[in-house]
Amino acid sequence: MKLENFSLLYPDSQTQRDHLAGVNVPDIDMYTLQELGMLEIFNPQSTPLSDFFTSDPAVISYRNQTFSDMLCNPALTETLHRLVPVLQDITELRRLENDIAGEDTASYLASMTEIELYITCVDILHKGMKEVRGNLHGAAFRRLADCVTELAESDYYAELNRKLSELTRRVREIRSVTIGVNLDAQLRPAQAGVLSINAQPFKSGDVLDKILRLNLKGDEYTCIANLVPFGKKQSENQKTALSLAFNSAINDVYRSSLRSWKKIVQGYVLENTDFLLGLLPEIEFVVKGTQLQESLRARGCTLCEPDLRPMDERVFVADRLYNPAVALKLPEGETIVPNSIAFDTTPENAMIYVLTGPNRGGKSVITCAVGLCQVMLQLGMFLPADTCRISPADGIYTHFPTGADDTIDKGRLGEECTRLGEIFDAVTADSLVLLDESLSSTGSFEASYIAAEVLMGLCRVGCRCLFSTHLHELAAEIDRINAQSAAEGGARVDTLVAGIEGEGKRSFVIKRAKPDGKSYARDIASRYGLTYEGILQRIGKEKR
Repeated sequence: MKLENFSLLYPDSQTQRDHLAGVNVPDIDMYTLQELGMLEIFNPQSTPLSDFFTSDPAVISYRNQTFSDMLCNPALTETLHRLVPVLQDITELRRLENDIAGEDTASYLASMTEIELYITCVDILHKGMKEVRGNLHGAAFRRLADCVTELAESDYYAELNRKLSELTRRVREIRSVTIGVNLDAQLRPAQAGVLSINAQPFKSGDVLDKILRLNLKGDEYTCIANLVPFGKKQSENQKTALSLAFNSAINDVYRSSLRSWKKIVQGYVLENTDFLLGLLPEIEFVVKGTQLQESLRARGCTLCEPDLRPMDERVFVADRLYNPAVALKLPEGETIVPNSIAFDTTPENAMIYVLTGPNRGGKSVITCAVGLCQVMLQLGMFLPADTCRISPADGIYTHFPTGADDTIDKGRLGEECTRLGEIFDAVTADSLVLLDESLSSTGSFEASYIAAEVLMGLCRVGCRCLFSTHLHELAAEIDRINAQSAAEGGARVDTLVAGIEGEGKRSFVIKRAKPDGKSYARDIASRYGLTYEGILQRIGKEKR
């Protein structure tokens, strides 16, 4: 087994190469993630989240197994947490090595430190994997555990440890160097050489002190004068010259060790260290992704393994779906209202839904919930629902209210139409489209006309779409749109309503029904005392 072929996120090297080449990579950008609220709850720092998306069923299933092992074995998260700072130390060490390139002694010490850090990494992984090996079911961590065990128990690894201990001892025992200096006629240093490398430090002293202790020969590490701190009263040139002379002497002494050590470093260790450093983005992804899912579970929210269907089935059927971003923001003790929704081509369901209802009745929440569920699927996570039968999408396209700068030039309606046009430039039958209060910048007559045209276009495309809108008049157009769509072989549209309970209280329950715009108007009028009866009370007159 070779570590360099291992990935926490891809089942084999071919799928990873395909991903890097853009194969099976959906069109889900950071702007879409921001609109959906994903970046508020999950936003890796080392690599943009958009780089992790996949539509490959094999990759999604592989990641599901990886997250399952992480969620079932908290010790795995602890192991990876311990590993990350060591890998970051290696990264910093390599940066420093670039600054000392050419200095053999410094390079020697740096490479030795890197090997120590590498061995620390292997030891952390070996200990952590050994504790949970019997509880692992996913291919990723089982393979990592077997690979690390094979490495840590190999003869080569034992020899590496032995060699490192030997060289470390030789270096770390050095406490001083005895230098012989030849002087010229003016008593200036002319030549210098290393007499010995010592395991004891020199101490300050003077001649009188040695005489009084009557130990002139047996105390060779006590100087006959006080020790002077290196560099004191020296110019920078003098300091540099002395350092170079010292390093040159040390290099001569350790030249053979340096050659043999570099063969070890270059022949094996650097390759495996590079591999571990390359895993850092994947480690951050799985650790933070696991923390997100654990946070949802701690709130009492359910997570389900996806019933993954082929992309061309274009299905999204979720039971008791909820918005994870909203669930994590609720005050302690409050629970989010889940809703069920089904996008498919069966006669009882539809591919496109128009969702209406009162303001703050849950329309935007469920719209984002659908998007976040699709996002979590294509990151390889478990899904925020009791059950979910779902196909990957080749892209997620959103159109939410915005204060974009180009509204100054185009006007709000022009900007909205431009963004909708860009969606049609990219969307396919396998895409997911989410529209939240689109066309809210113009009057209901113009907005309803444009919205009906947009729906007709989406029907022709045949994609999954949820259109959350205040345009209750649009419901009157649904039968006409469906008749034309059926004649042209397009998808079917149906309506959803965000419900209200008695006295205008919002239930946040989404129901399959036709909208009743007057009921929402009555709710608003009653809330603000603008019914006829309420107005009479305000002006102090009774109805006659």
